[in-house]
Formats: sequence, C-alpha cells, structure tokens
Amino acid sequence: MKIYTKTGDKGTTALVGGKRVVKNNSRIEAYGAADELIAYIGLLRDHEIGKAYKANLLKIQEDLMVASAILAAADQSVIDNLPKLSEDSVVELENEMDRMEQFLPTLNSFLIPGGHPSVSVCHVCRTICRRVERCIYTVLETEEMPEIIMVYFNRLSDYLFVLSRALSVHFNVDEILWKPVLDK
Repeated sequence: MKIYTKTGDKGTTALVGGKRVVKNNSRIEAYGAADELIAYIGLLRDHEIGKAYKANLLKIQEDLMVASAILAAADQSVIDNLPKLSEDSVVELENEMDRMEQFLPTLNSFLIPGGHPSVSVCHVCRTICRRVERCIYTVLETEEMPEIIMVYFNRLSDYLFVLSRALSVHFNVDEILWKPVLDK
C-alpha cells in the first residue's frame, strides 16, 4: 500500500468512516494534537527514566491510539465499531498518581518547567495534553463524543504533572519554584 494517496492535495481529508472534511476541521485538530502527544510521550519514553515509567507511558500511548481513533471517527456508528477507552485506564492513571505522590514533597507554589531534560519533555507532554483537551471542547460545541474521552485527557494531564515531579525526584534535581516578585 502506498502512503501517498493524493486525496488530500486540495485541503480535505477523510475521517474514519469515510466522511471528507477540511484539514482544519475541529476533529482533525483534536486528533492531530493527540497524535503529537503520542509522539512526544514516545520521546519521553526514550529517555532513561526507568522500566516502570517506560511501561506506564507505553500503556498510555496505546490508550491514546484508541482515543485518537475515536476523535477521528465520523459519527457514533463508527465509534461503536472501534476499540473502547475504558474507565479502568482512568483508574490506572489515578492509582499511579497516588503511588508517585507518596514520595513527593508538598508543593506550595507553581512550578517553572525545567531542571532536567526528561522533566522538561514531560512538561511539554502535559501542555500538549491540555491543548488536546481544548481541541476536544471545540469539537463538543457541535458534536457529541463519549464522555470518557474528556475524563481521560483531563486525568492524563494531571498524571503528566505528577510524573514531572516524580522525575525530578528520580533524577535528584530541584524543582524550580515560581516565586513572583510583587511591586511594593
């Protein structure tokens, strides 16, 4: 099978199910941002972060592939025939956050991303995940979507924040706290 089809040369592409839409359609924006997140999580997984974190991130990438397929679906009849994103995936994220938070210091400030390349990439993943959430809300202005999609991305962005903190501990680097200077 050839990768190039030439069907998108005039600014349209097909959703799963065959419906053609313009390339800046809100669903295309949403699953494009999700695809970017999958790629950046792959980049983070390629860092030397430990086997357990790598395994969790691979599972997340697999969940994101399912979510992307749902985001790319033309309608509910197509979604009904796709793999499902499970509430168990949300619970796994919550359980992993609870586990990581047990050894994290109390946080009383906003964080400035940085301190180690893996921590920084994790923050990039978190911000892309937040963008996916915003894109999904744009889709929801005109279309319906399974509620689990929003729940999953919301929880995933929280997970990525906690993971960034856990990676700071893992690499023994100080978190960079934001200390605003107030004019007097």
